[in-house]
Amino acid sequence: MMKKILLSFFFFVVLISVRAEYDSLFSAGTLRMDYYHAGDAQNEYFFFKEFIHEPFWGGSHTQLIDAFEYGNHRVEMTDLATGNLLYSRGYSSLFAEWQTTAESKILQRSFEESVVMPFPKNPVKVRLLSRNRQGEFVLFLEVVARPDDYFIRPAAQLPCEVHQIHGNSDPAHAVDIVVVPDGFTRDEMGFFIEKAADFANHLFRYEPYRSHSDLFNIRVVAAPSAESGVSVPAKGIWPQTAVSSSFYTFDSERYCMTNAHHCLRDLAGLAPYDQIYVLTNTTKYGGGGIFNFYCLSSALNQSSPQIIVHEFGHGFAGLADEYYDSSTSYDSFYNLNIEPWEPNITTLVGFGDKWQSLLDPDTPVPTPDTPDWEGIIGVYEGGGYSAKGIYRPSRDCLMHTFKGEVFCKACQQAIVRMIHIYTD
Repeated sequence: MMKKILLSFFFFVVLISVRAEYDSLFSAGTLRMDYYHAGDAQNEYFFFKEFIHEPFWGGSHTQLIDAFEYGNHRVEMTDLATGNLLYSRGYSSLFAEWQTTAESKILQRSFEESVVMPFPKNPVKVRLLSRNRQGEFVLFLEVVARPDDYFIRPAAQLPCEVHQIHGNSDPAHAVDIVVVPDGFTRDEMGFFIEKAADFANHLFRYEPYRSHSDLFNIRVVAAPSAESGVSVPAKGIWPQTAVSSSFYTFDSERYCMTNAHHCLRDLAGLAPYDQIYVLTNTTKYGGGGIFNFYCLSSALNQSSPQIIVHEFGHGFAGLADEYYDSSTSYDSFYNLNIEPWEPNITTLVGFGDKWQSLLDPDTPVPTPDTPDWEGIIGVYEGGGYSAKGIYRPSRDCLMHTFKGEVFCKACQQAIVRMIHIYTD
């Protein structure tokens, strides 16, 4: 009993110490940096737009330094006086995907992007880095932020109600998801709230989310659109909606995303959040998800439950697509000479850092993609949009097809590890 009391006291003291350290470095709210990401297939540029002070910080107060180095990009915040690293996070972007399309070889484009970090008490330097073709991070932009700078704009006070539909934990110890509607009019807000409740139910149908549901908060922002529906350019459908979601992103019919990223962040910032999820008012199949950027899916399609968890696998845990036999707009998405950063695919260059510990010693590498190996964790060729040279952990998984309706053990392991980054 005395040992338990001493251990409890020790952890209490550690918690108080960590909280004091956070409070000495940061004040309430989020420092958001909006910028433009531009270039073509061979070049990229970051152009600063502005800093914004949002009222909430949904992230951890302890896990401030990126533990995984996932993502095609990374944001770093360093103390201006000492150079000490205060905060870092990996993320990916729509621009990085566009760079692998045929269009990027003949056209230059720009995309809206944002990064968020706890609001500092002292002057800091914000650094944006991007991963090159060899997998190395290269510095592209440095901007100094001074907390008393009158050019840091207060977040917009938008007239949208925020509803909590799941959980009631301290945001510092929970995975906070904010759900934003697109294509739901003011008269359809009640319907959107119902679909957002369905979103929560769908997410927690699947492991490992089901057994960790108490570690999630889900809030919705009731942001009405002027018109119902979602843009479908190939059919000449262009409704005026809250965040301008559109099918045919990169001319891929089912890829539905938005280029109005700063508008989306304005709405998301009305609540504490770690992850942004957009639900669209359409029965058309489609969506998308980008790591630590945002996710989007159709709210009314019969496959919406599977779409929701598949896209959240991308946005939250950094999971890669494991399919390779369907049409995409990407060209040579991965460099097969290096190990991809995603936890559920490998080129075997650095497989020891992936799911190798989950393999039975008798499992051959590569593993035969035959029915005899169904349900067994292995190393199956085909994944990441490539039939050759990239390997996945299982014959099927929710990151591959929707047939089995389960995440494989390797994907579940990656999701659980990410949950603990936000909640421990």
